[in-house]
Amino acid sequence: MPTLLHIESSTLTCSVAVSTNGETISLQESHDQSYAHSEKLVVYIDEAIKEAGIMPQDLDAVCVSKGPGSYTGLRIGVSAAKGLCYGLGIPLLSVGSLESMMNWASINFKQELADVSFLCPMIDARRMEVYTQLFDSALHVLQPVSAEIIDEQSFASQLEKGKVAFFGDGAAKCKDIINHSNAVFLDDFLPSASGMIALAEAKFASKRFEDVAYFEPYYLKDFVAGLPKKMF
Repeated sequence: MPTLLHIESSTLTCSVAVSTNGETISLQESHDQSYAHSEKLVVYIDEAIKEAGIMPQDLDAVCVSKGPGSYTGLRIGVSAAKGLCYGLGIPLLSVGSLESMMNWASINFKQELADVSFLCPMIDARRMEVYTQLFDSALHVLQPVSAEIIDEQSFASQLEKGKVAFFGDGAAKCKDIINHSNAVFLDDFLPSASGMIALAEAKFASKRFEDVAYFEPYYLKDFVAGLPKKMF
């Protein structure tokens, strides 16, 4: 089985994992509000490789979370992944950020998800908008990735059919709006590069590699810069 480096930088979480045989053998990550990925990511990569007891040349591929998510975070993560792949001459893999979150929740919240019919990871997209995707309890995709403005009717049809688990930093702001008895919020959920491992290994096994030269993150929406604050 391959030895892979995984990079998650699409959310507030900055996370790097090294896996072998489908298991996490090292993990460096932080979850804060600073978005200091540019300062932390390279340090975490170096520390994760050292903690794994390997050399960079021992890596078989690098996998990066491709989005959607933070525009800056995605650029930083993808740039680092490309640099490693170029320098080491190894393949580049990518997995969807929301799919990785879904996979991580299914591993860490088995008890909470035991009677849940739908899984709905959410990434904050500012104001009342979220990036989201819908999965069934068997982890099959039911709806593609989309940007949704949340209101009282959001996910109403699914909530009438069964319990829906909402999680991720986008779910917190929906808690006061989605007031259905079938709405379940996984408040303690945090994304992690470890959630990418099974997905990355499946892609590696089937050689679904990205073009290192032309790969771009999946932003979903165009970047809109904020207006500068008036000084006077």
